[in-house]
Amino acid sequence: MLKVKNVSFSLNGKKILQNIDFSLSAGDFLGIVGPNGAGKTTLLRLISGVIYPDEGKIFIEGKDTRSFNYRRLALKVAMVPQNTFISFPFTVFDIVLMGRTPYLGRFERERKEDLEKVKEYMDLTGIWHLRNRKITEISGGELQRALIAQALAQDTPILLLDEPTSHLDINHELEIISIISRLNKEKDKAVVLVSHDLNLAARYCRRLILLKEGKIFSQGKVEEVLTARNIRSVYHLNALVKKHPVTGFIYTIPVSIQNGKRSEKRGRIHLIGGGGSASKIMKELIDRGYEVSIGVVNVFDADFETAQIFEVPCVVEAPFSPITHESYQKNMQLINACQLVILCDVPFGSGNLLNLKAALWALRERGIRVVVHSETSIKKRDYTGGRAEKIFQDLIKEGALLAEKEEEVLSFVKDHFS
Repeated sequence: MLKVKNVSFSLNGKKILQNIDFSLSAGDFLGIVGPNGAGKTTLLRLISGVIYPDEGKIFIEGKDTRSFNYRRLALKVAMVPQNTFISFPFTVFDIVLMGRTPYLGRFERERKEDLEKVKEYMDLTGIWHLRNRKITEISGGELQRALIAQALAQDTPILLLDEPTSHLDINHELEIISIISRLNKEKDKAVVLVSHDLNLAARYCRRLILLKEGKIFSQGKVEEVLTARNIRSVYHLNALVKKHPVTGFIYTIPVSIQNGKRSEKRGRIHLIGGGGSASKIMKELIDRGYEVSIGVVNVFDADFETAQIFEVPCVVEAPFSPITHESYQKNMQLINACQLVILCDVPFGSGNLLNLKAALWALRERGIRVVVHSETSIKKRDYTGGRAEKIFQDLIKEGALLAEKEEEVLSFVKDHFS
């Protein structure tokens, strides 16, 4: 249906797009994502024939788009632009009816079929009641729905959408994208959606292209493109990427913005956590410029996922499995390389008692300062019949610093590295 082959485009001597290469078949739903300035809108304008590439070619149904006249191209591709300003007071009906222009000859009046198409898509987009209103007198969201209805009324096999829901409330956003998704499936329309909303793109698109500085950084299935590593590389953002347990769709949760270049690290700290007890402190320490490691945690544990987001060195154990001697040794190796250990507010059972012993080993055998975060009494966190409490008390007796609040932990850290 559509092939973009090695396309490049420059504006005022600046490369906007470089070596863009992808194809689209009937029934595909492709999302194009990336930060501002990545070239997303320019790419749609190239496909729609508004501008032409400096290098490379764009083919629709096997034919170079340069060979198409305006009317012929408009029968193949419809586009909903990001921003449209209309100053002439057309009625909403007239605006949607303009989508049928490619089907009419010169001076030819609209046919019954054209009027029926307009009503169909105005009904679908929920604006039939606005048909006699002037386009200059409706809201931004209503205008956006009118432009979407116009593009749908154009009834093309390829539909290009540039931030189509940017002016819509959440109800109309889901309604419009659901309509487009339905047309994509039922009528085999090939859809290209440009969106800043990664979660919206992940929910409706079957493939994604991630642009960075005018180049394709990644393309493929949603789960292949929307990874924590890719998001970090392109958006300079640490994010949690998960699959929703109910919908099954990939979704992202921004965690923190990367703080740019850090010319020097402030010190190395090892966390002993589990069950999410170390996640907030981990993020805070990284934001403040410390090098962090953590162990031993189970795979899929909340602290493990946080460590993955920030690419923190981590000693892991299989889910629901006790700490093995091998993992304990790896944990001690990380401890050996640090200047401070933080024992987080984690419950202790027989499976993770070796973590507590590792903290005592660090203090007693290696002379490494240990800060103990104990917001919850150790008695309430001890599921070992008193063995954890005994080691805990030994830690305090031998000089570990006790902190009830996370703020106190961070204060101890600051003092230690001052």
